[in-house]
Amino acid sequence: MFKKLLLTLLVILLVLQAFRPEKNITGNKENDISSLYPVPENVEQILVKACNDCHSNSTVYPWYAEVQPIAWWLDDHVKDGKKHLNFNEFASYRLAKQYHKLEEVFDEVKGGEMPLESYTVVHRDAKLTDEERTILMDWSVAVRDTMKARFPADSLIIKKKK
Repeated sequence: MFKKLLLTLLVILLVLQAFRPEKNITGNKENDISSLYPVPENVEQILVKACNDCHSNSTVYPWYAEVQPIAWWLDDHVKDGKKHLNFNEFASYRLAKQYHKLEEVFDEVKGGEMPLESYTVVHRDAKLTDEERTILMDWSVAVRDTMKARFPADSLIIKKKK
C-alpha cells in the first residue's frame, strides 16, 4: 500500500514537470525608471543584487526554479512583487503613483521589510548592509525631491476616490 502511494506521488510529481510557468526574462526596459530619473551605479548594483529578481522584467532564476511546484511558487512571488513595483515599468506609472512607490521604497527599506527575509535566506548576498539601505533611501528621497521641483505638488498626491 505504502509503495503504491509513493509511486503515485512520484508519477504526479513527474507529470507536474511538464507544466511550467512563463519565466520573467523579457528584459524589456522601455519604461525603466532610469529613462526618467538618474540611477547612479551604486544604486543600480543594489537594485540588481537585492530587488530586480522580483521588481523588474529580468529575474535571474536559481536551479530549483526548474522543479515543480517550486517554480509555480516562485512565479507567484515574482508576479506579486512586480504588481507592487516594477522598476522596468516605472515610467508607465502615473506621476502620483511614481512618487508614492518611491515613498514605499524608502519606508520598506528603512523598516527592513525589503528585501524579504524569505528571499535573503536563500540569496544571502541580497541582504542589505546599513550603508546600502542608506544609499537606497537617500536615492529615493533625491528622486522625490527632483519630482517636487519639476511638478506641481498636487500632481504628486494620489487622489482618493469618493
